[in-house]
Parts: sequence; structure tokens; C-alpha cells
Amino acid sequence: MKHIVCFHLLNDYSGSPMVLRLVLEGLLKRGYRVDLVSSQGGVLEEIRGYKNYHAHHYWYKFSTNHMVTMVRYMFVQLYTFLFAFRFAFTKNTFYINTLLPFGPALAGRLMGKKVIYHYHENAFVKGSAYRILSKVMRLLASKIICVSEYQRNMLNKEKNVIVVPNALNESFLTSVNPDAERTFSNQTVLMLCSLKLYKGIREFFTLADRLPQYHFCMVVNDTEKNMTDFLESEHLVKPDNMTLMARVDDVAYLYNDASIVVNLSHKDLFIETFGLTAVEAMSAGLPVIVPTEGGIAELVEDGWNGYKIDVDEIDKIKQHIDMMLSDKLLYKTLSSNALEYAKNFDGKTMVDTVVRLL
Repeated sequence: MKHIVCFHLLNDYSGSPMVLRLVLEGLLKRGYRVDLVSSQGGVLEEIRGYKNYHAHHYWYKFSTNHMVTMVRYMFVQLYTFLFAFRFAFTKNTFYINTLLPFGPALAGRLMGKKVIYHYHENAFVKGSAYRILSKVMRLLASKIICVSEYQRNMLNKEKNVIVVPNALNESFLTSVNPDAERTFSNQTVLMLCSLKLYKGIREFFTLADRLPQYHFCMVVNDTEKNMTDFLESEHLVKPDNMTLMARVDDVAYLYNDASIVVNLSHKDLFIETFGLTAVEAMSAGLPVIVPTEGGIAELVEDGWNGYKIDVDEIDKIKQHIDMMLSDKLLYKTLSSNALEYAKNFDGKTMVDTVVRLL
């Protein structure tokens, strides 16, 4: 039985562990033995019922104090570096999800293991620490899986770098209910994001203020308290036509209740390497508005399945939202095209490609 040892730092409900869950369940169904080493909680806890699966947990979470987060992070790297040696005398491949778990990647190379990185971030816009981790990855990795052509081009490394776009799991696809007639009538603009201003939170509030005839829903990947504290600190007041939600475990119903999904990331501060929420939206038949750069821009053909507009053109975004939600024929055409395009992101195809690499 082939054996994969996977390391992932923070198990939550963000994109990278969601994709990892899809990959690991695909491996388990193909008979691989999988050991996962990650923090407690999050979507990876939902992998159950496999005799060939073993999860190993530690405690870890981010802190608002950057120094505290760094101390916790370095402790986890030391812990997982040492923990990795329990797999020294068995034949296996180390599968490193995201740039962050450099400790076990180093241990794997010292033991002569094959080390596969699944690279989700954009290290070159996230600060010096991530750029250092990118160099570590390029030094330690036997192969690197990128999620978009944009991401691969930024790495500036030709050998042993493979593009494998993210995909959606079957349980999500069976939970969404594409119906352009219904979603058009919902008249709702949805944004899912982390609790960062560069994700376009302030601009989303502005759009809601300026388009009172539509409903706006923002879902942040954080706790209710952190969301409330953040909005107070930024002096953001919720408009009457807006719903604010903290982290949810199952997002499918959000897409069923929406009409359009927007990504308002500031490309000068943060560039999306892929854009899983855009693919999720299109699989529900929802047109999207995304930035003009990054992996997420590769997902949209302007005017066919959505629009590419940067957040600094807020008037243009407003106009396109109004245009889509007031023209049913246009909306249905965009919806149909979005649904057709989403078929390219099949989970089985993605897992098959990763299996060949492993």
C-alpha cells in the first residue's frame, strides 16, 4: 500500500484545507495509506471512516499579536520536524500543503524522502517571510504543484513545477442548485473573504450603500467577535440592505441564495493565485466579478461568464452589478456560460493528476 504523509499548518475552513480534503479523500479511496499532521478543528476533521487514514493533531491558532503568532509557528515547525522522524523507516512520500510547514519538509529531505509541495499562496506579495519560505520550498521540493499559470510564472522555476487547478468536491456540487431564474430573482450580491481590508471590505460596504435596491451579503472567514471588533475599529456601519456573517462550515446554501459573487481584492496589495470562491460560484450558475490580474483572472472571460474589473473602478463595478441584475436575458446568458465553464474543475481529474505526481 502506497503511503503519503501530509503536513498542513492550520486546519480551518479556508481554501487550501478544503482542496487538501478533496485530495486526501481521493487518495484514500484509491487505497493509499494517509497520515495527516495538522492542527485541531476545521474541515479536515470531516475526513472519517477510512481504515487507511490516521490523523495526528497539535494545538495551533493565529493571534492578533504577531510576535505570539511567530513563536507559536516556530514551535510547530520544531514539533513537526521532530515528529516527522517517526516515519523515517517506512517508504512514503511527504506531501506539504502550502508554504508554511517547512519543518517537516526539511526533515523529509534529510531522510531522503520525496517531498511534494502543494503551493497555494502568492509568496511575492505577502512579505519577506513568505519570500524566504518560497526559497526554502524551491530548495527542498522534489516537485511543486501550482494552482494557476500566474503562480507558476511568478516562481521563475521551470523544472518540476506542475499546474493543477483546484477543483470542487462532489458533496459541494450536489448541494448547489443552479437555476438562473431563481438566482436572478434573489437580487443578491455575495462576497466571501478573510477579515482584511485589502480584500475589499470597505468597497463592498460602499457598493451596498450605492445600490440600495439590491441585497448584499458578506461572509468572513473568522469569528463573530473578531468581525464585530474589526468593523468597529474601521468605523464601518452595516447598511440596512446588508447581511454580515461570520465563518460558516457549509457555504453551498449561500451560493443558492445569491445572484452574483464578487471578489474585490486590491491587486496592488494582494493578488489571488486561484480563486476558489469564483469557481464555486460558477458551479452554482452565478456570474462573477473578479480583479484583472492573478490566477483568478484566468477563470473569467470578460463578458462571457462574468467581468474582470479592479476594485479601484468602483463606479464600473456598480454599473455592471446593476446591469446584470436588471437584464434577465444577459444574466441568464452569463449564468449558463459560468455553469459550463465550471465543469472544467472536476475533482476526479485533479486528484488523478496529483496521484500521478505522488
